[in-house]
Amino acid sequence: VRDIVQKILKLGQELRPKGMDIRQEELGDLVDKEMAATSAAIEEAVRRIDEMMKQAQKDTSGVKLEVNERFVLLLALKLLSVKLLRSKFSGAATIKEFYARNSRWTEGLISAAKAVGWGATEMVESADKVVLHTGKYEELIVCSHEIAASTAQLVAASKVKADRHSRKLPVLQQASRHVNEMAANLVASTKSGREHLEDKDPMDFSGMSLIKLRKEEMESQVKVLELETMLENERQRLGDLRKKHYDLAGVPVEQVPEGNGELLSLDNPVTMSPKPSKPALMKKPPLSQKPNLAPKVVVRFLKGD
Repeated sequence: VRDIVQKILKLGQELRPKGMDIRQEELGDLVDKEMAATSAAIEEAVRRIDEMMKQAQKDTSGVKLEVNERFVLLLALKLLSVKLLRSKFSGAATIKEFYARNSRWTEGLISAAKAVGWGATEMVESADKVVLHTGKYEELIVCSHEIAASTAQLVAASKVKADRHSRKLPVLQQASRHVNEMAANLVASTKSGREHLEDKDPMDFSGMSLIKLRKEEMESQVKVLELETMLENERQRLGDLRKKHYDLAGVPVEQVPEGNGELLSLDNPVTMSPKPSKPALMKKPPLSQKPNLAPKVVVRFLKGD
């Protein structure tokens, strides 16, 4: 009986909300600490990017410099963090009392703040690798998507409990839109820089017979199908990882963005909301048409009487 009771107690401890490990009166201090840490991380990221831009002006091409200049996104993040630190919430005599009263929501706010600060740090690390030719442009794009998503979550969490008549709420929303636009610009500039730096040799069709072309075409179709399968499997894996991430972070259901593990689309920046619309699925490339064959001739044999 004792073993069974101990197992039940252990399961009960695991099922407790994550915020129960922290006393409610400490939540206010923890929020202030995490918001300050996020602001400090963004400040450090801005400083490092500034140093990288100065170095890039000396020894990099114009394309790379253009990509580096798009890191004003971090300046937008800096502005957003200041707006959040100065924003006030309604329904409580003091901020700490408000945080303690809404402990579950406060956990989501802390998680979102951590994600924004972490995203800014990762972006600088990725940029540093690209400048040193040891990183990938795709890492910058992913970091931009992550920052946009984390910022949307942070602002959405703030809007849930904010005073709707506050004059600072429109300012906060404008700062969020600015972050989204800068993230979209960074993605577009990174893609443009990657296309300029990648040399694509035209295909040489000389000396290729019709049979050889058909064989190459079929092999290309097989490769496309294999890549599509790999992509679908990786999307599923990404979706599972994202669900587990939200679960461990204690993010409320209403703050979880929709989607099946796909990257957020920033090609057309829009106002971020607690539930962004599901991005469009990637269309499969059309396969080549089958060759036209001559129609079959049907011969009927008539039985004589």
